[in-house]
Amino acid sequence: MTSAHLGPFTRAVGYQEALALDREDPLADFRQRFVIDDAELIYLDGNSLGRLPRRAGAIIEAVVGHEWGDRLIRSWNEGWWDLHVDLGDRLAPIVGASPGEVMISDSTSVNLYKLAMAAMRARPGRSRIITDDRNFPSDVYVLRGVAEANDAEVVVVETEGSPGTLESVEAAIDDHTALVSLSHTTFKSGYTYDLTTVTGCAHRAGALTLWDLSHSVGAFPIDLNRANVDLAVGCTYKYLNGGPGSPAFLYVRRDLQDELVNPIPAWWGHTEPFAFDLEFRPVEGIRRFHTGTLPIISLAAIAAGLADVGEAGMTRIRAKSVGLGDYLIRQVDDHLAPFGFVVASPRDPALRGSHVSLTHPDAWPLARALVEVGKVIPDFRTPDSLRLGLSPLYTRYIDVHTAIQRVKRIVEDGQHVGFEGPRPTVT
Repeated sequence: MTSAHLGPFTRAVGYQEALALDREDPLADFRQRFVIDDAELIYLDGNSLGRLPRRAGAIIEAVVGHEWGDRLIRSWNEGWWDLHVDLGDRLAPIVGASPGEVMISDSTSVNLYKLAMAAMRARPGRSRIITDDRNFPSDVYVLRGVAEANDAEVVVVETEGSPGTLESVEAAIDDHTALVSLSHTTFKSGYTYDLTTVTGCAHRAGALTLWDLSHSVGAFPIDLNRANVDLAVGCTYKYLNGGPGSPAFLYVRRDLQDELVNPIPAWWGHTEPFAFDLEFRPVEGIRRFHTGTLPIISLAAIAAGLADVGEAGMTRIRAKSVGLGDYLIRQVDDHLAPFGFVVASPRDPALRGSHVSLTHPDAWPLARALVEVGKVIPDFRTPDSLRLGLSPLYTRYIDVHTAIQRVKRIVEDGQHVGFEGPRPTVT
């Protein structure tokens, strides 16, 4: 595809609307805070890895050059030791939690294991973990490991219809249920559960809830305290723009913190870590749920993304997310539906996160053609899904319009033919 075919597509339906929406966008100036060197490239994969905040570079430089290079081990007592808790307190208002209820810690899967195991031990005599077939597969693997260790079973609810229904999950919860663990926003379709409704249903049955917020945090309003959520985990490298593989976070409601037991006790959760006592004595509060030493450089870099999200505010972020999603769906209806594309995400924005999934029989070669010749980066999810991530802090309406037109041009010209070859590890 030549540069002439990359846009702008000024005569296509929706072009003038996109320009007007961008002019009115109250978050437009935030785009300048991110590293965007290629003006032609349209990045629609922030739901997997967010762009690099410019301030993150300065933070990393300070950590490496001054804190590590100059202060050396003294930096542990000058901020490093408490950094995971301090950043957790900055994240807390973004997820509707109170100070002391959120901590940056380990990876999402490790956090899920720790909290799921703690929940099972807190509900002796109950033998079921409820999840659904739209949960992230890695979460299901972890939950099955937890169930096996507790002589329990994981019930994977088959959601009826598309993109998913609340009723089928609620119907599976009974007095044998110890834990209900779901993705708040599901990774394929973007279907988003109502935290309050599901949590209330679980509590009425005497079960605990454990939510994975990875695909919603930073893009969808979350109020863990108001929903009375027990436990939650999530990553920081999607809409929070923390960087590739940046440390994850966990949430434990305050009244549960001293009741639940971390199944991976380690020195960072000890009440006197430098006493080097062979008997483990857990510290009070959220710190007891941490395990090993954190990677300080990547931990520190999270601060830049948290600051941007906090300054923009979730009300404005969510308003733009909804606007981008609605606009994208209209563009698909106008330009791509005749070519066999189907919107696989909820059309009702109340049920939709901040990515829109399209299905198409040629989704894989189309995804590769978009990257290789169309200068659009989406992602592909087997067997037939193209996910288009809408990150409100840097995605523009004109980006959405242009991306859809490039998809249309590729299909019209058959440029995706020949890209059916072997798939790389990361799709």
